[in-house]
Formats: sequence, structure tokens, C-alpha cells
Amino acid sequence: MAKHKTPMLDELTKGPWPSWVDDIKGEAERRKANPDNIDYQIPADVCEDWLGLQELSYKDMETHWKHGGIVGVFGYGGGVIGRYCDMPQQFPGVAHFHTVRVNQPSGKYYTTKFLTDLCDIWDLRGSGMTNMHGSTGDIVLLGTFTEQLEEIFFELTHNMNTDLGGSGSNLRTPAGCLGKSRCEFACYDTMALEYSMVQQYQDELHRPAFPYKFKFKFDGCPMGCVCSIARSDFSVIGTWKSDIRIDQGAVKAYVGGEFKPNAGAHAGRDWGKFDITAEVVNRCPGQCIKWDGSKLSIDNKNCVRCMHCIAVMPRALRVGEETGASILLGAKAPILDGQQMASLIVPFVPVEEPFDEVKEVVEKIWDWWMEEGKNRERVGETMRRMSLQKVLNVIGVEPDARHVKYPRENPYIFWKEEEVGNWDRPVEEYRKRHAR
Repeated sequence: MAKHKTPMLDELTKGPWPSWVDDIKGEAERRKANPDNIDYQIPADVCEDWLGLQELSYKDMETHWKHGGIVGVFGYGGGVIGRYCDMPQQFPGVAHFHTVRVNQPSGKYYTTKFLTDLCDIWDLRGSGMTNMHGSTGDIVLLGTFTEQLEEIFFELTHNMNTDLGGSGSNLRTPAGCLGKSRCEFACYDTMALEYSMVQQYQDELHRPAFPYKFKFKFDGCPMGCVCSIARSDFSVIGTWKSDIRIDQGAVKAYVGGEFKPNAGAHAGRDWGKFDITAEVVNRCPGQCIKWDGSKLSIDNKNCVRCMHCIAVMPRALRVGEETGASILLGAKAPILDGQQMASLIVPFVPVEEPFDEVKEVVEKIWDWWMEEGKNRERVGETMRRMSLQKVLNVIGVEPDARHVKYPRENPYIFWKEEEVGNWDRPVEEYRKRHAR
């Protein structure tokens, strides 16, 4: 029998999609069925109490998690997010519920031994529940007690040769796509750059010194598999200078139906015969592609490097041979001053080891931002307050026509109250539990 009844959470287990509620229930049942198999270092009913607390939060329509202070490991100012339950007597298994962020490897490549060892640590010293991966990219270990933090840290650093990720007003754990290890369209080695940046800037990862958080993300090409343009303060996106390479025979094979467009990615539905004019030519934002019935031509001077044409016909088109990256700055979620996507600051930079051209830009921006940024102000907000021209002056780049703020698209969706239900509730009941 379940320790807590959870009728509202149970609704989330219905339907065709996987549910996090099922995951937590599965771990709760495993711990209940095997109480003596592992010498659990935190309460064995952690997952049961987690479900009970979450059900109560749904019922009260308010969170019962609180941030009760700063916790961490000796010498580090980040990597652990303190979390406590505001009803520890009723839910002792989650009286503490700290999250530990672990630095993911470049490209998120793991050995089975690494994953097994990580799970063994978390079975013993945590809730057994993980998030692979968090929004920043880290391995996220969900739920442990304060007394276990140093033990976990020792195991990770001494026995597994890995480190904590970033949290707080510091550099967050860099993240990148698989790059040249798997993708033929990558314009630079994202994994090498990600590794180099982590190694060089470990102090900025663990000892907060910035006005607020700072995120690197590395996209190997403009398709943006890690969505760096919308999700990172400092975005490095692979690009090229020379002309797109065209295989005219392969273009004709797409038109004739021999090759499936989009590498067959949308083959689950009959879309009809491939129409190169409708699906490639007319969808080019630079309006730089022409098809005369036998030959495809591209006006590369007007190409905006979106890669739509390449994604639709990957066997016919290739990025140019002179590759590098563009650097963009300032993407963020709405905190102080609304959401925004990154703005181009360096149109093209070579990306080769030891990556000095990229690191020089980073360090100039950090020096300026730490001097001019306000508390809890992301670098994009500082840039918007002080102007893009100021940033270009700081990094020593001459302004040109590619330094545009618009067009940009809002990457966030906001629901109106009437679309999600009535959230009215008597404030008196809330004040009984939370004094002013």
C-alpha cells in the first residue's frame, strides 16, 4: 500500500506518454521491496514522501519546497542547489532534498561503467532519481541530505574523475552538440572547444564572481541542435565563408523521387511528391535559390546560412569548405528584463586549437560585464541597457550590416489565465500558512 494517496498525480500517469510520476513510483516500490539490499544513507521512503509532498502542492496550488539557505561542498560556491521541504514533520523523507549537478562530458558520451558507478552513488546516498540532462546540460542528481554532500563530492572527484557542474552567479557547465564525432555538417569541433573551455575556466565554474549566471553553448552548425541562440549567454554557432557545394545529380534525384527529402525524417505520413520549388526555393529566407527545372543555383552573397536547403536535401548540398563560427551574445529567459535571443557580435572567427580567438572575446566581455553589470543582471541585459555598440567597442569589432537586432523571434510561449484554468483562491488560507 502506498504511503500517501496521490489521486491528482495519478492523472498524470494516464495516456500514451511516459510520466515522471511513474518513474518516482517505480523507484519508491523498488526501495520498499528491497530495504536490506542497499544500506541507504538517506530515508528509504524518500520517493514516497516526494510523491506525497507533490500531491499536497497540487492540492494547495502552491509549492511546498523552500530555499532554506546555501549548502555546498568545501571550496566550491556552486554545484549544489539547496532545497528543503516546508513540512518536514509530515514528510521527513524529503526534509532535505538537495540537487547535485555533475559536469557532463563533451557530447554527452558515457561508458556503461561511468553510468553504473553514478547510479550506485545515488542509490546509496540520494533518492535514486536523476535527470539526464538538465536545461544547462548537467547530469542532475535529484534529492539528498546535507550530510551526504561531501561524501558524494569525494566519490565523484576521487573515484570517478569527474566534477560538479555550475550553479549560482558563475559560469554554468558548457554544453555542445556531438559535432564532428557524428555529424558531417559540423563546421568546427564542438567537443574539443567545449572541453578546452571547461578545463581553462574551472575557477569561474565553481567560485561565483559574476553579476549573474553565464552560459556557453556550442552548435556545430546553424541547425542548432543545442539551441544555443536562444539558451546561452555566449553562443558559438558553426558557419562557413565559401559557397555552398552543390551536387546537381543528387538534386535531380530528389526531384525525381529517388532520394527522400529531409533524410526521410518525415516519412511517417504521405506528403505527396517532393516539390523543390515549394519546399526549398520558396522557403529560403534570403530568396537566393533558383531552380530552372534542370539546375539549382544559389546566390551565395544573399545566403543567410540558415541551412534549410541543406536539411531538406542533405545528399545534394554541403556547407562551404572554409568553415569557422559566428559568436552571438545575450540570450536569456525572462528574469529582470524579459526574454531575448542572442545578438551577433562576431560574424566569423576561426575555431581551431587552442581556440585563442574565442577565448579572447570571452575574457573581454567578462571584464566589461563584471565592471558594468548590475546584481542579477545577465550579460544580455547589460548589453541591452548599454547598447550593442558598446559591446562591439569592448571586443574591438567594427560594426557592419550583419550586427542587427531584428528580425528576431520570441522563443517563449506565454499562456493567458483563461487558457489554463481559474487560479483564484482565497488569500486568507494562504496567509494562515505564510505570514507576511
